[in-house]
Amino acid sequence: MSQEKQSHHQPVLLPETIEGLAVQPGRDFIDGTLGDGGHAQAILDGSSPDGRLLGLDADPDAIARCERRLAPYRWRVTLVHANFANLEEVARAHGFSQVDGVLLDLGLSSLQLAAPERGFSFQLDGPLDMRFNPQQGLTAADLVNNLSEAELAELLWRYGEERHSWRIARQIVRRRPLHTTAELAEAVSAAVGRRGRLHPATRCFMALRIAVNDELTALEAALPQAVRLLTPGQGRLAVLSYHSLEDRLTKRWLQQEARDCICPPDAPTCRCGHKASLRILTRKPIRPTPQEVAANPRSRSARLRLAERLPKL
Repeated sequence: MSQEKQSHHQPVLLPETIEGLAVQPGRDFIDGTLGDGGHAQAILDGSSPDGRLLGLDADPDAIARCERRLAPYRWRVTLVHANFANLEEVARAHGFSQVDGVLLDLGLSSLQLAAPERGFSFQLDGPLDMRFNPQQGLTAADLVNNLSEAELAELLWRYGEERHSWRIARQIVRRRPLHTTAELAEAVSAAVGRRGRLHPATRCFMALRIAVNDELTALEAALPQAVRLLTPGQGRLAVLSYHSLEDRLTKRWLQQEARDCICPPDAPTCRCGHKASLRILTRKPIRPTPQEVAANPRSRSARLRLAERLPKL
């Protein structure tokens, strides 16, 4: 069985996501991170016979895979190679100016991890790349080999919450230039050793990937755009996160958008004029069941948060 076919069986929190988006026949949706197309296919099935889907992905390989996988839905689906940081512009350009649901699945796909040439995995030797979009310029090798020791340590702490960031940065600088994932993983292991279940390079690789693709900035840009595209009083937003940085950013933004006033607590009167745009549907994030984690270990860190666009006053 091919890697592509294997990956099709395990979209994370699939029933919970479809229910949370209130997928129904005739409704229109946006999947801002197509990946392998599992969520997109379920949305198209649930919105049959005439619901539409706009799918985006920064990775051109994901678009190519989904063109094949979603070919039976061709007249109802529009696929665009784009980053969800530009969600609103892309949506309006393709006739999706108001939709019933937006999904942002922030995880790395199994096929991206399984491709050594993409450089995402410390378990497979390949070039230090880590770009979602191979057409962009900056690679992980550029960061690893050109940043100062202090800049590297700051990057590993900020985006990986790596408590050994200085030791790792020092070891990387000593060993430069580094060109492969195996070389980087060896440098991290030499700096901190092997302890516990988690590979010592896990947070380092995550931090570099986030920095290379500017993922948190893209998420900050996409969230308000998604809300503006949602149908007032009906549209749903679903965000699937896989690490604490993304989840905290999403949680805080949702909490802000669910309040009328966001002035500092000591302000005598409201001056911001902010009005709530969302109703939060998940007081706590939805987590995978033990059964799902057993079937798909990569789902163990997933968090699903849901919100609904409020009616316009």
